[in-house]
Amino acid sequence: MHHEAGELAAKLLEMYPEIQQHGLKLDLEYKADKAYWVIKLAKGDHLLHTLLDKKDADACLEGVQCVYLGVQIGQFVKNFEMYS
Repeated sequence: MHHEAGELAAKLLEMYPEIQQHGLKLDLEYKADKAYWVIKLAKGDHLLHTLLDKKDADACLEGVQCVYLGVQIGQFVKNFEMYS
């Protein structure tokens, strides 16, 4: 099943409120040829790109927390706070 970017973005924002709490910009892009999502987080000049396999994105949408993505978001926020 293919999900839309808006649907996945809404779920990620729900599961990881620190994205909005820290004013991070979230963008998603689906790469159909490789079956993964490019997750982009930004604030000012700070950028993070990470990949989320389609099966992991589907699990997120079913309410299973994306541990790898949570670690990436946490590290981004920590780095942003440290260098801001």
